[in-house]
Amino acid sequence: MIAGLQKKFILISAASTLAVFSIIFLLLVLFSWDQMEKTMDTLTDAIVSNDGVFPDFEPDDHRGPSQRLPYGEIITEETQFSTRFFTVWLDGEKQILRINMDAISSISRDDVKEYVQKALKEGRERGWVSDYRYRILETGQGATVVFVNGSMNWAVTTRLLVTAFLVLLGSALLILLLTVLLSKRVVRPVAESYEKQKQFITDANHELKTPLTLILSNLDIVEAELGQNEWLDDIRSEGERMGLMINQLVALSRMDESQAHMVRSAFDLSAAVEDTVSEFQPLAAERGKKLQTSIEPGIRYEGDEGLIRRLASILMDNAVKYCDEGGEIRVEVCQHRHPVLIVENTYAQVDQLELDRLFDRFYRADKARTFSGSFGVGLSIAQSIVRSHRGSIHAYRKGNTIGFRAELK
Repeated sequence: MIAGLQKKFILISAASTLAVFSIIFLLLVLFSWDQMEKTMDTLTDAIVSNDGVFPDFEPDDHRGPSQRLPYGEIITEETQFSTRFFTVWLDGEKQILRINMDAISSISRDDVKEYVQKALKEGRERGWVSDYRYRILETGQGATVVFVNGSMNWAVTTRLLVTAFLVLLGSALLILLLTVLLSKRVVRPVAESYEKQKQFITDANHELKTPLTLILSNLDIVEAELGQNEWLDDIRSEGERMGLMINQLVALSRMDESQAHMVRSAFDLSAAVEDTVSEFQPLAAERGKKLQTSIEPGIRYEGDEGLIRRLASILMDNAVKYCDEGGEIRVEVCQHRHPVLIVENTYAQVDQLELDRLFDRFYRADKARTFSGSFGVGLSIAQSIVRSHRGSIHAYRKGNTIGFRAELK
């Protein structure tokens, strides 16, 4: 149990760290992309507004803070020498009138014509064609199209994002390592509390069984002298019930311990469940309850056969006790991806049950805590058995029927 809690703590911490760092990296990508596009748009705007050529640099130191152009700091005295671009002028029919390729040499005139066609086909004022950011400015006589090479900006942005990714990845791995190293210390208070709880149950078992045995022994003497009567029968019934409760507590405590005590072996699951169900057949018939089985033969399973038989016994005992008068109990064993055990019984008050709490220890469906409405700790033991086999169990309602489905892995 403690090992499982430690693993769960590590998994939750790792998932939380991964989620936070993923969001941070996504925001970095979005912000970097937005900044790069704004930088490229500043360059295309500057060129297209200067009739297709790069404007001469004019320091804006004389402007006040409120007069500075947006992203004006992008264009410096050296920007015109490091910016690769070309400009195309179109007529009203979108045919090329002339091309200015003075600021670039890595592209041919045929490439220019292809880029222009792609930009016009997109039908947008701004966009990307390969590594070039373009801007189309409609004029009265046609249009001016400016393409600015963004390969350097792409390279810088990509390098920045790769660096950020590596830093975040390294930080996540470091956090994960620290989480693993500190997880034992984190769960130590829970482990100590759990050990004290188990010790208390063990001590209580020894302390309660002795006086309980004496009470029942003295009860036998009193019955021999006075004969049986209603009050003595009540004392015996409650004493035996207390003894059963003590045994269940001890069994539940042991089930929560390490799986090292489990005896795993391959066995016929179908036969084991069928044997267990057959033991309850006379009791169900005696109480007027119909028992139906649908057990697929020959299902093999590797686990603790004794515990699996106990699981089936707990579910059957629960079904027989709480099935309606004249009701029906159905048991099914089938093979899907993993073996599945299903036990259902009719129960008129199924809508009043809190299904998610049926496996809680000492949960009673009857708020008045009457014995007839109690599910005791049997279902808690059943849940522990299933979990010790790495499986899952849950309760469900279907009309006036309550069912338990256990999947064994």
